[in-house]
Amino acid sequence: MPILIRMSDVLLRLTGVSVRHEVYDESGAPSHGEPRPRDVSAELRAGEVVLLLGPSGCGKSTLTLTANGLIPQVIGARMDGTVTVGGRDTVTTPVPALARDVAMVFQDPDAQIVTASVLDEVCFGPENLLLPAAEVLDRAEEALRRVGLWERRDDDPDRLSGGGRQRLAIACALALRTSVLVLDEPTANLDPAGVEEVYRTLREIAAGRDRAVLLVEHNLDAAIDFVDRVIVLDAGGRVTLDGPARRILTDHVDELVELGVWLPVATLAALRLRAAGIRLDPLPLTPSELAAGLDTLPELPAPTVPTAVPIAVETSVRVRGMTVHRGRRAILHDITLSIGAGEFVAVAGANGAGKTTLAQAIAGVVGVPRGTVEVTGSSGFVFQNPEHQFLTNRVDDELAYGMKVLRRPQAEIDARVEDLLDRLGLRELRAVHPFLLSGGQKRRLSVGTALVTRPAVLVLDEPTFGQDRERATELLDLLDALHADGTTIVVVSHDMHLIAEYATRLLVLADGRVIADGTPADVYADAAVLAAAGLRPPPIARAARALTRHPGWRRLTRLADLPVLETAR
Repeated sequence: MPILIRMSDVLLRLTGVSVRHEVYDESGAPSHGEPRPRDVSAELRAGEVVLLLGPSGCGKSTLTLTANGLIPQVIGARMDGTVTVGGRDTVTTPVPALARDVAMVFQDPDAQIVTASVLDEVCFGPENLLLPAAEVLDRAEEALRRVGLWERRDDDPDRLSGGGRQRLAIACALALRTSVLVLDEPTANLDPAGVEEVYRTLREIAAGRDRAVLLVEHNLDAAIDFVDRVIVLDAGGRVTLDGPARRILTDHVDELVELGVWLPVATLAALRLRAAGIRLDPLPLTPSELAAGLDTLPELPAPTVPTAVPIAVETSVRVRGMTVHRGRRAILHDITLSIGAGEFVAVAGANGAGKTTLAQAIAGVVGVPRGTVEVTGSSGFVFQNPEHQFLTNRVDDELAYGMKVLRRPQAEIDARVEDLLDRLGLRELRAVHPFLLSGGQKRRLSVGTALVTRPAVLVLDEPTFGQDRERATELLDLLDALHADGTTIVVVSHDMHLIAEYATRLLVLADGRVIADGTPADVYADAAVLAAAGLRPPPIARAARALTRHPGWRRLTRLADLPVLETAR
């Protein structure tokens, strides 16, 4: 007989929760580090969708792992305090038993894939709950159709793109139909159309008001109209804010900026305009709210929209007739393109379009059986999954590894490692094993391992994945500085806002072919290209195109082009 859940029921309760991960000192002796999170108390009730915000390294992902008993039962960490799900203690209740109440989508989808077919993967959870075979298959089909993978049910998960595996992980969680759903950056590897699809599905689930959803998400533009409540952790892992989403994100915006967490792009735009003397009240959270606020103003200074950047005379990367197959399936078809020395090129497209394969071929990570790839100078590559490139047991050793392979002098190695530890905010973690870092810290370390050798061409696959706003901005400013110094940057990204702000050129792939090549502003203005590639204009562009009183703003795509005070220029 099904259990009736009232909207007032507390489904997840955390009381004084602190977690200390195992760390190692200079001699290699184990100990437990500072708690992250620290003394967290909160309740999630049926019908609530709660967003967990905080700077990178504050313990967000760690906290989610306490909800289903993985911490402390499986992962080596010391937990103080208590966590209960449906009234059951997550320390004393076996993890398999908790799976009836809590489903989780990890930050890294590869960490939870265990079978050899898409259908088997989604069936695995319900089968372990000993459900009848017919119900298992019904749940699996419903979940796979919701995330657009039913037609690929017989495929090996390894054949899916990173975004495809993310959708598969979400389907596995949906098939369990638990009362608590925990999602750790569920859209980090998804193209914009996939993000919309996932949140459409999650809204349908939340509409039932019989579940509690705990969400860690940096893409607030997608999540904002889905979230009821926001809990904010500070850098030390303590709860500093907890309340209704709109009130927290608008009334406490200055505190959130100080913490360096992500905010909706519309809110960031309003803050930039406020600094220029243009005040929008109330602060907008969505592009439509930003447009409505701007249209209430009788006059606006015209933004400066950049013109096309001239192509460099020297060629840094030349690709000719490149075709790459995976099994019998062609991933890339007859790709021919040139990248000028010192360009900042973004590569975008739907999941499975061939972006990562193109990036890996340019960097020499994968072979090219047909066609040619020529790169002038050395190249460095940052994988989509940072753990795929870690080779040592310490952060500082990981940074030094590439230089040691090149047999550089020890003094030079030490100087570069010390510089990157500071630049990437990893100095206090130098002796920690790379696999024990937070997701954002792993990403920064992976970027550092590529930067340390100072390559002429730097290729990065989703470099801002897992980063808070402050760290992402630092990382992108670092790439921008490298670009200004002449380094050729190639970035694969689903983040249309990032591309608009930093890239000088945008390549759009669809079905393994380049279907557009131009400035981000020109590509974003081409509705047919965006539709064919499953892309969406960035939030600023969506707001600008919705304006009725200020037509001079309609080609705006970047925060950087918003008006600023003359004295601040």
